[in-house]
Amino acid sequence: MLVVLLAAAAPSFAQQTPPPPNAPAQAPAQSVPWSSLSADQQKLLGKFSGNWNSLPPERQQALARGSNRWLGMSPEQRGQAQQRFQRFHNLPPEQRNALRDRWQKFQSLPPEQQDRVRQNFHRFKDLPPERRQMLRERWRNASPAERQMMIQRARERHMQRMEMRGGPRPPPPPRPRR
Repeated sequence: MLVVLLAAAAPSFAQQTPPPPNAPAQAPAQSVPWSSLSADQQKLLGKFSGNWNSLPPERQQALARGSNRWLGMSPEQRGQAQQRFQRFHNLPPEQRNALRDRWQKFQSLPPEQQDRVRQNFHRFKDLPPERRQMLRERWRNASPAERQMMIQRARERHMQRMEMRGGPRPPPPPRPRR
């Protein structure tokens, strides 16, 4: 049911990110026949059954993927997803739009950069709460120039670590989502 709510209430999440300006043209998205959905997906997406064929193919694909993910979640994961969804919809519209913009920017990154962003997120999340708060405050209070310097120092430290290890290594496998 959450997938239906997510897809209906936040259509920008269900849309594909536009390709970069110099990206090669891609074939248009293919529609998803209603009959290709499992019985469980059809039950979950039942409110769309009457107008499924009038939905844009991108929307059909997003709903099919989302319903598949929802059906694969444990009850605990579903509860967490519902809480995140509710928190998102309780945000002011400008914050929701900013999050959508950041999501689209993330989606436009090459896979290697997406992996690095995920790794950094997990490293940050694993820090003690006091350290995370201190870093958030430092970032929040920094001027744009100071933020650029912080980013540059982080890149330099990363490069030094890579050199000490003997060059680039393949990234570790992605961490399972919680």
